[in-house]
Amino acid sequence: MTLLPQCLSRRILTTPLSSTPPPHYNTTIRTATRRTMIPISICSRFHHIPPPAHHFLVFNSSAKPTSDCSPFSLCISGCRSISKATAAPPVNHGYDEEKETSDSSKLRILKQKVEGLEINCDSYEPGQYEVLVCPKCKGGQSLDRGLSFHISENGDFATWKCSFVECGWAGQVLAEDIASCNRVKVNCTGLMTMESLRLVPVGEKLISYFAERKISEDVLQRNAVMQISGNQNAIAFTYRRNEVLVTCKYRSLDKKFWQEKCKERIFYGLDDIKGADEIIIVEGEIDKLSMEESGFLNCVSVPDGAPVKVSAKLPLLEKDSRFQYLWNCKEHLDKASRIILATDGDPPGNALAEELAHRLGRERCWRVRWPKKGGFSCYKDANEVLMNLGSAALRDVVHSAELYSMHN
Repeated sequence: MTLLPQCLSRRILTTPLSSTPPPHYNTTIRTATRRTMIPISICSRFHHIPPPAHHFLVFNSSAKPTSDCSPFSLCISGCRSISKATAAPPVNHGYDEEKETSDSSKLRILKQKVEGLEINCDSYEPGQYEVLVCPKCKGGQSLDRGLSFHISENGDFATWKCSFVECGWAGQVLAEDIASCNRVKVNCTGLMTMESLRLVPVGEKLISYFAERKISEDVLQRNAVMQISGNQNAIAFTYRRNEVLVTCKYRSLDKKFWQEKCKERIFYGLDDIKGADEIIIVEGEIDKLSMEESGFLNCVSVPDGAPVKVSAKLPLLEKDSRFQYLWNCKEHLDKASRIILATDGDPPGNALAEELAHRLGRERCWRVRWPKKGGFSCYKDANEVLMNLGSAALRDVVHSAELYSMHN
């Protein structure tokens, strides 16, 4: 055994052990589960001394130790030496290659949709805010950049708004993956057809029912209003996109409603607003047919009626399931500069109008004011006006719509 010189051994034994050693020591504190070793380097001779129990530093009592002595490093003449104790295994940070591939695909689809609107965003990544030249107004008279563009952090959607007052173009587009997640899956296999739903043209009983409501057989045929085979009490309103059957909603003569579980929710009469600069939105399918009887083809109906009250806060897009039909039909709504809200005049109808205006933008929404009947009450919807006052009166109601902010 080699003995240290008396001066050095006295120096080691008289040095207090503390969590902050003197600066001339080269020490390294390593994580341990049983005890912590404080290695001490003195020139070419060195020793390690375990600290007393009350100086133990425990960082992770649940970890499994690799040996009785934790690995430590020593510095000898500027070179680092590592003990032969087993090193801890690398940490798995949960990298998910499949998820990353899915996110990349979602972002690619999102950018393709945005570029379809002539917004060049190929070089922009999620989370960025950019100011671009608006493709609608081309920068206005100043030819300057005024379109604020943003892709969300998770790549789920992109939003934009032109700051020029004379333009004001704004919108939002969803990644395809998000839209499909919020759509209700088809309950049956294969393509939905009138044959698979057992739909046939309306019979005399339903034709008479609609005639009482001032809706002609020609309008029924143009909108492909059907009935369930063998049941003349069940009206079938077919929902179509590009003339393809998407879903079907049913109504019995005693006002019971049900509908098919389908891939997506869309407006009733969606094909009638392709490229329309002005759109009328009503609360029910019969109101849409009533508007057509008065000469308005640019009309659609919401598929799910009205909410009981206005929501306290606008939900995130991916959770806005009740109004998903707005996002599914957004490419048509974005082209409209004027949207007339002709929902029912009762509290739920007013709540629906508020929800729609909140999402579509109050600055381009107008609200009809239904005419009064008697002293205090008003007609409730388009069909009531058509039945009681005629098509000319319904046209006047639409033409007299007020800017939404002024109406409120």
